[in-house]
Amino acid sequence: MLIDTRKSANAKVSPVPVQDIDWDDGFWKERFNTCADVTIPHIRGMFEDDSPIFHVVENFRVAAGIHEGTHEGTPFGDGDFYKWMEAAMYVMAKRRDKKLEEDLDAYIELIASVQQEDGYISTKQIIADRQGGNSRLGDINDFEVYNFGHLFTAACVYKRITGKDNFMKVAEKAAGYLEQLYLQYIREGVAQTEVCPSHYMGIVELYRTTGEDRYLKLAEMALAVRDLVPNGTDDNQDSIPLKKHRKIVGHGVRSTYLYAGTTDVYAENGDEELKTMLDAVWSNCVDKKLYINGGCGALYTGTSPYGLFNHLNGVTVYNVHQAFGYEYQLPNITAYNETCATLGNIMWNYRMFAVDPQAKYFDIIERSMLNLTIASVSLSGNRYFYQNALRRVKHLDYKLMWPLQRQESLTCFCCPPNMARFIAESSEYIYMKGKDCIYTGMYGANTAHISLENGAEFDLTQKTDYPWDGTIWFEISNVKNNVPFTLKLRIPQWTASGNIRKNGREIQILGKEQSGTYYEVYVENPQADSIELRLDMPVRYTVAHTYLEETINQAAVERGPLVYCLETPDAQVKNLGDLLLPSDAEFKEIPFDIEGKNLLALETEAYVLEKQDGQQGLYRTLECKEVRTVPIRMIPYFAWDNRGNGEMMVWMPIYWGKR
Repeated sequence: MLIDTRKSANAKVSPVPVQDIDWDDGFWKERFNTCADVTIPHIRGMFEDDSPIFHVVENFRVAAGIHEGTHEGTPFGDGDFYKWMEAAMYVMAKRRDKKLEEDLDAYIELIASVQQEDGYISTKQIIADRQGGNSRLGDINDFEVYNFGHLFTAACVYKRITGKDNFMKVAEKAAGYLEQLYLQYIREGVAQTEVCPSHYMGIVELYRTTGEDRYLKLAEMALAVRDLVPNGTDDNQDSIPLKKHRKIVGHGVRSTYLYAGTTDVYAENGDEELKTMLDAVWSNCVDKKLYINGGCGALYTGTSPYGLFNHLNGVTVYNVHQAFGYEYQLPNITAYNETCATLGNIMWNYRMFAVDPQAKYFDIIERSMLNLTIASVSLSGNRYFYQNALRRVKHLDYKLMWPLQRQESLTCFCCPPNMARFIAESSEYIYMKGKDCIYTGMYGANTAHISLENGAEFDLTQKTDYPWDGTIWFEISNVKNNVPFTLKLRIPQWTASGNIRKNGREIQILGKEQSGTYYEVYVENPQADSIELRLDMPVRYTVAHTYLEETINQAAVERGPLVYCLETPDAQVKNLGDLLLPSDAEFKEIPFDIEGKNLLALETEAYVLEKQDGQQGLYRTLECKEVRTVPIRMIPYFAWDNRGNGEMMVWMPIYWGKR
């Protein structure tokens, strides 16, 4: 399991073990299969490539002394490889793939051979140190501790799946190195920033997996030494003490990893000051800085909006990469939305749910998984986005850091393996268990073996075509002991109508008052009871806060949990920006196929305002040549950029009159 909160003092729920749950059919089974059959082998091939761009596995071989050479590629390639290994572990477990297990064991043996006697392990520095230098911890952007963190997490997953200690031995030895480092920081009263702090989560999982108190103390030390960093910045969220944070700032990945790891620590030690901080920062993120597709970290580069401005003594400006920016600062064409930032936000919400099981956290997880995570990879499974924009136009007068077309290869390859492990692990997000209850998370066709602390034990099957259809049947089988339990059904925030039936009888009509909550169904006779949840999925317009400048008088089209978009092939107009959607548009739901994947598209008519002079001039008098209607087709956002390099838009102007 991703996190093992079964014994966490302040966690109220825990996941279903990986071996006890699987997608049976439908939407998520298809994504898992593409990930397992195409994405994971494709990424492995990249990492096995010894060209200077990747060179990841070769770096380990050079560091181990097996091959001669130098370090090539990014300094965080080690951590990216550990993420890939974690994805492969889930495929190995789901498919009982002994050959893949043997390959993973061989990689673990190679990694172990690289590790230094004191536990240190990072290929870039180990290779450089052979030249007689000492390059450890010399540059915060070498991501050494980030690499450690993903090592810890992957090792814990491998231990839980296989029961083997081979990877855990490497992880525990590396944790020992960190322990000595933090003790040194505390003695000296000063610490160095550690960017992208994946290690907070990893250290807590070491504690949960081994049960050794030293790792909880190490995690608490890791948070404490943050406040010893001199001249901290918003880029790394260390400009002020951690417990004083109230807004989400700085680098999208570094912040979400930080708060996910801090939530893990809270789950174990119950420090209420941490929880107060986490609640405030979460609200700032979700209420004012989150994109409709679940993306976060809006800006390419810039400055923190909370820099210290003092006209007498100069200005302190925090330079920030992929920053959150100001409240409601959410541009569309230049939206950065690094895939890893959204994945970090999913990890954070997952952990927040573990300590405080509210539907709002899984609402964010579902939005992020269905609209950005799977959008970051092509339907074919082998081309990737680094950033995730909400609009693409024909021509830009400037270059973006990353292309707005998916690529098979990225010079910074952190997102593809991260995305792959989330899709491989997606069944972890189906349920969370309490002592005598089970909470639904993401819906989809699956079967799980459930064992609760109150003695209830059974198989629970969902039959559904979600997210295309909102009807979900829950069937209970293989019941042992026939002990009652409570099934807590998540009613998504987007729900406006529907119902719940038990044994064929309606027990609850759903309306807006139930949206964003859990509805409890008491299953007193598991051997005989069955439950049906029906969530109506009419097409709806979603509007943003009026402070969000780029979307004023515009709306996004959504259906159920999916955000829809418009692409060039689906509207016969010169410019998508000339279109307006009628406020009373009627949408027809139609099956549609892109790259062999079955989708549900939406067809309607839109107005075209063809302007007299096209798109010439920064400002001009509006002169419309004609206003007419044209048929358009909208597709789920996750499926865009699979049919060529045309325009795309999520937010569309609305004509608020009657046709």
